[in-house]
Amino acid sequence: MHITDQGHIYRKLGEKIDNLHVKAPWNETWHSILKELYTTDEADVVVKMPYTLATLERISQITKIEKTRLQNILESLCKKGLVMDMWNEEHSQYYYLPWPIAIGIFEFTMMRTDKNVNKKKMAELFHEYFGSVHAANFSNNERVSALRVIPVEESVTDSSHTEFFDYEKASSLIENTDKFAIGLCSCRNEKLHSGTGGCDAPTDCCSLLGIGAEYGIRNNLARKVTKAEMLENFARSKEHGLVFCAVNTKKNPVAICHCCKCCCNFLGGLTKYGYQNCVVTSNFISKIDADKCTGCGKCVKVCPVNALSLESANDPQNKKKKTCKLNTDICVGCGVCIARCSFKAMKMIPRKSKVLHPESLFEIIMLAALERGTLQNQLFDNPQSITQNYMRTFVGAFLKLNPVRQTLMSNIFRSVFLSSARGIARMQGKGWMLEL
Repeated sequence: MHITDQGHIYRKLGEKIDNLHVKAPWNETWHSILKELYTTDEADVVVKMPYTLATLERISQITKIEKTRLQNILESLCKKGLVMDMWNEEHSQYYYLPWPIAIGIFEFTMMRTDKNVNKKKMAELFHEYFGSVHAANFSNNERVSALRVIPVEESVTDSSHTEFFDYEKASSLIENTDKFAIGLCSCRNEKLHSGTGGCDAPTDCCSLLGIGAEYGIRNNLARKVTKAEMLENFARSKEHGLVFCAVNTKKNPVAICHCCKCCCNFLGGLTKYGYQNCVVTSNFISKIDADKCTGCGKCVKVCPVNALSLESANDPQNKKKKTCKLNTDICVGCGVCIARCSFKAMKMIPRKSKVLHPESLFEIIMLAALERGTLQNQLFDNPQSITQNYMRTFVGAFLKLNPVRQTLMSNIFRSVFLSSARGIARMQGKGWMLEL
């Protein structure tokens, strides 16, 4: 069914969101999602507001919308999980940021518990749309994903040859923050309401930490919990063989997903569509001890990305004997298989090449935007400025050149690029954002 869009406000909204650091390609399904979630007034505000974190005062100046009316619209968008509000203690005010499709619009829509959203309709629309999102963000071998895998801690044995950093441990991430919240798993909730799958894993397990917890609690998208409750939440997920995927930052990750192989859209990008970088692997990989492996197949069943299989052990004394084989190209290093092996036939070892994870939210946004050709919007974030529009066009054309992007994303120049981006942020008075 063709959907009319008087004034093309939803098309403009789609273009705005597509120009954030995660691509959201236009089609009729995306059009339907936007019309279902945003009023025309809300769409107008998001279209006109800056691409980066901005105060109510600045958004009002840019959009020409009176502050009281604007604040009411922004608060409604935050309650819907469409815009992020972040309290800055130093400046004693909120900053607002439009959410991308993921992590953002999809997750928080499906985490909502109010009765003002049609969960079944939204689940069906998101289920139909996500294949387009994967293709738009990973079909050119992009390496920056919103999520990184955290291994099950017990699967990594202590040794002098193994570096296991705090940012790779769920327990350390929990210990190093003091605000916790738990919400609905958006992917399992989507599969449940769309009737496209589902499993017996808990739905109330999405873990929000720090500013992520503050946002979820403040907007009734998650419930406040204690540290003990959060640790219990992780213990329960280990029992269910779930994969822990944190927001892809070393410092202060705002959320940790508890993912299953049957429902997770990020893992599904790999297993269903073949995009290997939909989630960033941990710095570890499984290794099988063939002498100890009995071919029981337990690890094969629990592997979230189908990296394990059974093949003949080539045992002349027992022709039916099987052994486990690992596809190292797709192993994400979650450690779930090790936790399920009764014969200690598997262990985690460091990868030959160290995986580089962004330090902060600022870095992941900059790197993702660079890869997806939208960095110019982060550098010149006022969509209403004629001067900045010229700069976005000029810089955007330069960054669209593949050699330029590949050079800046290379291990050699990546740190130089990020250092320059931090310098620009400081000159624009956004230095405090570098620590997020």
